[in-house]
Order: sequence, then structure tokens, then C-alpha cells
Amino acid sequence: MFQQHLPAQLPSVTTHALNVVTAAPWSNSCQGLGINTYPMEGIESEPMGHCEWQCDSQCKQVEAFPCNLLSVRIIRMRNLRKADALSQSDCYVTLWLPTATCEKLRTKTINNCKNPVWNETFYYRIQRQVKNVLELCVCDEDAVSPDDHLFTIRFDVARLPVDERVLMYFKSAPEAQEELEVEFMIEPASGPPENIITNGVLVCREVCTLEAEVDQNKPHRSKKDLSLTVKGSWEGTHCFKLGSDAVVTPPCPTTFHYVKYKEPTLDVMLPKKKSRRNACSCCRSTKAEDVPSVMLNSLPIGKKVPIVEDKKYHLHVKVDDCHCDCPSDLDVRLGYDLCPQEQEFLIKRKRHVAQALKHVLQLDYDLQDHEVPVVAVMTTGGGLRSFTTTFGSMRAFQKSHLLDCITYISGLSGTSWAMAHIYRDAYWSQKSLDEQINEAKKQATKSKMGMFTIERMKYYNQQLKQRKQEGYKTTFIDLWGLIIEYLLNDGKDNHRLSEQREALIEGQNPLPIYVTINIKEKYSTQDFKEWLEFTPYEAGFLKYGTYIHPENFGSEFFMGRLIKKLPESRIVYLHGMWSSIFSLNLMYIWNSVNSSEEFWQKWTRDKIIDIDEEPNLPTRPYELKSHMFVPAGKLANDLRGLLTDRLSVAQYHNFLNGLQLHNYYLESEGFNRWKATVLDHCPNQLTEHDPHVGLVDAGFFINTSCPPLLRPARKVDVILHLSYSAGSQTLPLEQTCKYYMEQGIKFPKVVLTDEDKKHMKECYYYNESETPGCPILVFFPLVNDTFRYYKAPGVERCGDAEMAEGDVDVSTCHTPYSTFCLAYSDENFDKLVNLSEYNILNNQHLILQALHAAVERKRQQWCKD
Repeated sequence: MFQQHLPAQLPSVTTHALNVVTAAPWSNSCQGLGINTYPMEGIESEPMGHCEWQCDSQCKQVEAFPCNLLSVRIIRMRNLRKADALSQSDCYVTLWLPTATCEKLRTKTINNCKNPVWNETFYYRIQRQVKNVLELCVCDEDAVSPDDHLFTIRFDVARLPVDERVLMYFKSAPEAQEELEVEFMIEPASGPPENIITNGVLVCREVCTLEAEVDQNKPHRSKKDLSLTVKGSWEGTHCFKLGSDAVVTPPCPTTFHYVKYKEPTLDVMLPKKKSRRNACSCCRSTKAEDVPSVMLNSLPIGKKVPIVEDKKYHLHVKVDDCHCDCPSDLDVRLGYDLCPQEQEFLIKRKRHVAQALKHVLQLDYDLQDHEVPVVAVMTTGGGLRSFTTTFGSMRAFQKSHLLDCITYISGLSGTSWAMAHIYRDAYWSQKSLDEQINEAKKQATKSKMGMFTIERMKYYNQQLKQRKQEGYKTTFIDLWGLIIEYLLNDGKDNHRLSEQREALIEGQNPLPIYVTINIKEKYSTQDFKEWLEFTPYEAGFLKYGTYIHPENFGSEFFMGRLIKKLPESRIVYLHGMWSSIFSLNLMYIWNSVNSSEEFWQKWTRDKIIDIDEEPNLPTRPYELKSHMFVPAGKLANDLRGLLTDRLSVAQYHNFLNGLQLHNYYLESEGFNRWKATVLDHCPNQLTEHDPHVGLVDAGFFINTSCPPLLRPARKVDVILHLSYSAGSQTLPLEQTCKYYMEQGIKFPKVVLTDEDKKHMKECYYYNESETPGCPILVFFPLVNDTFRYYKAPGVERCGDAEMAEGDVDVSTCHTPYSTFCLAYSDENFDKLVNLSEYNILNNQHLILQALHAAVERKRQQWCKD
């Protein structure tokens, strides 16, 4: 009926039970498992030192590394705590090593025992270039309720020597004398070395494809399902319909993508067979027949192999390697440098900046390339307020001839709305902005009552259905993006982020950067946040140094390969994500009135406890110390969920899906620059294991779009910080400075006196010239200071009408510019644009001072070098 392809024989091992995760023989022999630590005789081991790119920020060419066999023997538990009131625990241990297999393995259950003994051995094929953290979870089995998770031991496999057996005693609590006894051994595995690509933080491993094809010879009387499953593959399970017309649906063949060395298997579920009428009830068979699991690594490469051969249908499979000869073969870019398109843009932009600087600084010589500073405008969010002030600021830069001196503009939330409008015109900075401002005024002042009409609701429904059909996971944030589309446009906005490349092709405009953060469920943004940037060239994670083309953002990836291409999102959906005010939670409200989460963390955080272990293995800087993880109780979990639950979060397919952390990721300068989450030392819980990323407005952490500007590769010399925040103008900047100081990122120390905070000036200048690499900061808070008395720099107001134009309330609780206001009057729109324009024009001497200082610093640095 069918042909079964079994794996090769495993080495014999004397254990109480044998659990195998394998597809091919790993080693020539496997000695009997003892309980002492001693080197294997007759085998020369090569020490596993740092690979050549341990802290290199650039992605290397494909390198080949051998795999190893890890054996784990769960021996016994001593002095186990009681999880049940009337008896001892019914204990078992689960093992999870996601870098080697997608399955959690487990021992048998030992009932009602304080000192259970298992003596069971488990095998994993591992790649030591990735961070292998084994999680041993001790559980109590319950018949009528979910099993109790007592505690988890997390152990970094990198600490183990090669070719030695190591007997470990993990002591969870000294006072309780609770102890888990486990034996480990790592030895070389047979087979060819594995080709990997890495940037020193993430690793892309070898991927294979399994092509499965069903040929139906005879029709079935009714439709039947033939189910194929490759655990750990991107596709997971695929079902074929065997119909009465002898046509298989969907059309064959189908393809599975899986990691070659994670020991994949193919599980086949055959169609159900009709029960025999005359058979006794105990002999009737109505269940599906299963084909024994097929070890995919035992199949020949590139050849069709029959798996099932039935009278009515045949199942054939073929395995192929996905060859990667260089990093450019991947669909993600691994590296902390700038992409080639941005580097080319910078060369072109530098010519514009050099000419503009010569003009505004009144230089009598041409600037050389090494003398041209990189100037960036950094904006903050604030809904329609930041949308409006962005236009005023850009017009001020244009009038003062400073716009051509700027290389980058970064934004988030409402600023991104203005930036997207501006960049529809490929030559916007070379033209008067008055027409753009008039269009923005039209949208900002129009009635918003039509956003929930029957016709509009039908449009929302139709657009969301279409988006779901395209393959996106729709949330309320997508609806919010469509509402923003109505607020800022007369009709449908078909623009996409990648189209903004037209505005950069000659270096004629600054490069726009949009900012958001990735969050996790059950965590506040103080505990977990990861910066993402979006440019017309790339979208990616600052921390992981991983980027994709913006037209592929939202598509489905696996191990660095684009598996399923989705249509590029219209920019209105990105607006919803960049300014997702509906991602609010109670912890954010708490943080807005209290700077510490310590009170809540005390009661709701899971416990991570350093534990004693024997022997005390040496721990190198890139290795993780063993620790015990104890989950919070049900009440604490419920409270934590209540505090951290968000109304809605933008969900996109994770383009890090499948990638694994490098063994030395904690020593990477790129990773450590943005390492700021409680999970950074828990590699099995980081983003690459999530099928989706949850993206929210960066303002839910700090109202700043500055982090992308501080990438070392961008070498930003001057930051023009434009604050559009509501409430305190100093708090976001103070939070930013504190965050950068904790991360070890060079940034000016902003010192504001109490008098400054009570009566803020229009502009502040910070230059720490004694700190190499620290950018110069020019800070513009949103205040109405001298504008109330001057309609233009040096031109006083006269008469009641002009004085009324200077009366702009941007600070009191009665301000018409609330973040949640969706419409302005014509008068209020004009006032806000004019105020933001005036504040820059009135303080352009400080910007010129910063530019002079930056040019001089660049010249001095060149002389030193």
C-alpha cells in the first residue's frame, strides 16, 4: 500500500527510556552514560572559540560549521515541593530547545513521589554558532485541571565542553534543598557542515524545500482529505482534496520550507476508510490510517520518492536544497551598515548640502566631502498639532535657505502624516510650500462628520475585506488608518512608501525616516520595546540589524527568505500603525503620572532567580548564567493582563521569522546599543520566535523619532529637535537623554533649570565639543514667547488685530490644539503654522552656529585622522 522511508540506525544507549529527535546517524559511537565528568578517550576535540565575526557589524559571506550531537539525560529530582494538597506531586519534566527542534519533549510522569527518578535520555542535533538555551520545565500533572508549572531551569548549552560528560545539579532553592540532576554531553556529529549567514546577532541557517505531489488514479465516491504535516516548516500542514472527479485540489505540487538541520519529519494522514458493515463493532475501522513519520534528511536530494502508493492515488515527494551562495541571495539584509541605495543617496545629497552650506555660512571656499556635516531634523508626534506644525517648520527652513542643508527628516505619529503629504511631490523642497500648506489647511479645517456615514462605513468594510483577502491580519488599527485617510484626503489615497524613492533619486530632498516600536503582550513598553525604522529604501529593526524592502513589509518570510509576497500596503495603513492611539493601556496611564513601574512589577512580574549549580561551569561574557524562571500566579497574571492589555495593536507578519540568535549576540555592539528589554537575556522569548510583530506609536515609550538618526553608520553631526508635544516640553527630551545614557549612546546632556521649565525659551543650543561623536543639538520647544509681540523676526506687532494673531495658546488646558482634536478653525490653523515658522526664523542664528561648529569639527577630525 505504501513505502516507508526510515531513518538510519541510532547509536545504542543504555537508558531507561529513549526519546529521539533525529533523521541521520550523528556519531560513530555513543558510550554508556555515566554520572561523572571526564573527557572521551580517543577523540580529539577542537575548542569552540569565537567565530571570526563575533562582534562584526557587517554580514559575512556563507561560512560552513559542523553540527554537534547534544545528549540530555534527565536523571532524578530530589526534595520536590508539594503541588497538591493531599499528596506528593505527579512530576514530569519537559525539554524545549527551539534552535534544534520545534517540539517540546517530555519525560514520563512519576506519580505521588517526592524524589522521582526518570533516567531518560534525549538527543538534539545542534549548531553551536547559534545560541542554544535549553529549558527544563518541572511540572505537576493534574487530571482535572491544567498542569502546574512549578519552575523552569534555563541552561546555556554553550557552557558545555566538547567530548566530555557533565553531570549537573540545579538547585532551585537552598532552603528547600530542591535539586534537579541532569547529565549532558556534546560530541561531533557526522554529516557535512552547515552553511550559515550571520551579522553577529542573527543567524540564517540552511533551508530545504519539500515538494509534495498527489496523483489520483481513480475517483473517490466522496471528497477525502489527505493531510501532510512538516512540523517546524513555514507551511505547517497542507491538505489535499481527493474528489469524485479524479482531480486533486488545490493543484499539485505543494511546497514546504524547513530548516535542514532541525531534524524535520513528514507526517502523512491518509483518508478515512469506510467501516466494514459485517465486522464486529470492536473491529470496525473508521479512523484515518497514518503513514509512519518520514525522516526528511534521509531522503535523496533532487529525486522523486514515493511515499504512498495506493490503487486510487500516489503520493510522491522531492527534497531540494535552497542554496545561498552569498548574503544577497537572502530576501532580508543582515547588517548594521546602510543599504547601498541610501549610501548612493548620501553621495548625491552631499553635493546639495555642500552648496547650501557655502551659501548660508557665507564661505569663500568650497567644502570638501569630509567637511560636509550630516544635519537631521527630528520631530515628535502630536496628532493634527504635529501635522500642522511640520508644515510651518519646513517653510521656515525653506525661507532661511536651510532646507538644502538637511540630510534626514525623522518623524512619528502625526508628523508622519505631514511627511507623507509632502513627499508626494518628488521636488517639494525646490518649490514654494504655500500650495501644500493650503491643501493641508483644507483637510485640517474640514468637517469630520462624514467619517461614519453609511457610504463611508461600506468603504471601510470593503477595504478591510480586500486587505484580509490579500493575506494581511487586519485589526482595528487598519480601520484607524482608513479614518486617517478620510481626515487628510478628499478621496482614496493610493500612495505607498516605496514611491517616495522618486523624491530621492537625485538627492534633491532630505531622506524621510518613520519610526515605530515593536511590543509584546503582557509587557509594558518600559519592559519591552524594540525600535523599527521605515524609509523609502528599507524597513527594519535597529537592534537586530535586519532589514527588508518596504514593498515586502507585511509579506511572509521564513529564515530570511520571502515565502509569500503580499501587495505593498497603502501608506494609510502605515499611518494607522505609526500613530496608533488605540494601543493605549493602563500602564501607560500609570507611567504618565509616575515615573516608576516598581510597585506593579513587584506583584505582577515573573520571577527570574539566579540558581546554584554543581559543578560551577565557567561563564564567558557571551554566555548566559543558569537561572530559574517561576511564573507569576493566576491572580498576578490576571492583574498583569489588565494593566498591559491594549485596545488594539497593528499586527504584521514577522520578517525575522525562523532566524536564530548568534551564540555571541550579547557581545555585538549593534545589539547592545539598543538592548533595553527584560527579555534580552532570554533568547527563546525574543522576536524571532513570534509569527507576528505588534507595532504601536513610539510615543507610548518616548515621544521621539531620534533613534534611527543615532545609528553609527549615519554619522549625524547636528540634530534639529522640533518638539510638537502637548504638556511638558522638557519631559520627552529628559526621558530621551536618560534612555541614551543608559544605552551608552552619545547624546548631549540636556540641563534645564526650574526657571527654564517655567518660562521656556524658543530655542536651546547644546554642543559637547569635548565628546567625540556626540551630535550637536538645537532644541525647539513648542512655545509662544516673543511671537506674541513680533509678527516676524525684528518686526513688532501693532494694533489689536495683529496682537490677536499672536495670541496662540499651545500650553494651557484650554488649548484648541489638543492631541485628540481632529479639526481646527482656519484662524487656529494659520496661527499654529505661523508660530512654528517664526520660532525657527527667529533663532536661525543658533542653527547657523551649530552648522559652523559642525564644519569646524569635521575639519579638525580630518586633520587628526
